[in-house]
Amino acid sequence: MPLPVVLSGRTVRLEPLAPQHAAAIAAAGSEDRTTYAFTPVPHNLDATEIYLERALAEQAAGRALPFAVVSTADGQVVGATRFLELDYWQGPLVWPSVPGMPYGDPATAVPDAAEIGNTWLAPRAQGTGINTEAKLLMLRHAFEVWGVRRVSMRADARNLRSRAAIERLGASCEGVRRAHSRGLDGAVRSTAFYSILDEEWPAVRAVIEARIDRGPRLDGATRLDGPPLLDGAARLDGPPLLDGAPRLDAAAPRGPLVPA
Repeated sequence: MPLPVVLSGRTVRLEPLAPQHAAAIAAAGSEDRTTYAFTPVPHNLDATEIYLERALAEQAAGRALPFAVVSTADGQVVGATRFLELDYWQGPLVWPSVPGMPYGDPATAVPDAAEIGNTWLAPRAQGTGINTEAKLLMLRHAFEVWGVRRVSMRADARNLRSRAAIERLGASCEGVRRAHSRGLDGAVRSTAFYSILDEEWPAVRAVIEARIDRGPRLDGATRLDGPPLLDGAARLDGPPLLDGAPRLDAAAPRGPLVPA
């Protein structure tokens, strides 16, 4: 299974999620929660301890690699993200296949495919470029260190802002699985699935790096009723977000500004 690793950039540092992050995660999650409609975010210390226990259990089982998101400006924890749905394709072909099980020594195995998700940021970190650089760090590690063939992402189909944020990274929409699962609000949700392939990564990396070099002022837009949109949401006079979805000056569900 992949070993925990620190991923560092100019604005953000991704640290392996650990029990010592509990108080800081609880503090970040207890800020204004109006953008957490579609993503589970712990709201106090008790909830955070359960959140950490589950995340670390997934890591111990080789199914995930969770991170605390730390702002390099002040060293404060501002959210969390993780690799999940790790899949391994090495070794002899076995049928039926057993997804998520590496061939050989699990301690040295690296995945052939992974998903990035369970991402949330405190409101003070939204619109700062932290999310974009965090995604760059994770994608670079997946493609250039692990050598994966595919990185996937997903979002509640109602969460137009998260879907737009994923698409701005250069991910391709694979489609929407209708009535896929139960959402955080209790409703049966459809889920939009996205992916980036290894042969697409050089072009995607160039686009993301150019956005980071421009900085959040050029990438960001401001909501009419709230804080800046995360990492370069479409401008108010820009094109439709996705498949004819309304612009940000039209009615749209409020939700987290990061992939669910």
